[in-house]
Amino acid sequence: MQNISPYDDDYIYYWVGKNIRKYRKAKGWSQSKLARECNYTDMFISRIENNAFQTFSLNTLYHISKVLDVPIKLFFEELEEEDKK
Repeated sequence: MQNISPYDDDYIYYWVGKNIRKYRKAKGWSQSKLARECNYTDMFISRIENNAFQTFSLNTLYHISKVLDVPIKLFFEELEEEDKK
């Protein structure tokens, strides 16, 4: 894991981006495919997944979860496990 602590402002974006990448890859999709399906740019998806720490809305997260057919709560799954440590 990258050296990001729970006290960093971007901590939640790191974990959500990591989980989006995990579920996208599980579908066998590229970032470009996800971007097309969501009607977002490739760069936007890349920034979410790759620690560029661009903030994004819950609406965006909800839309991505629907496109990937993944319950939105799973994007926070690792975050919850990390908090238990």
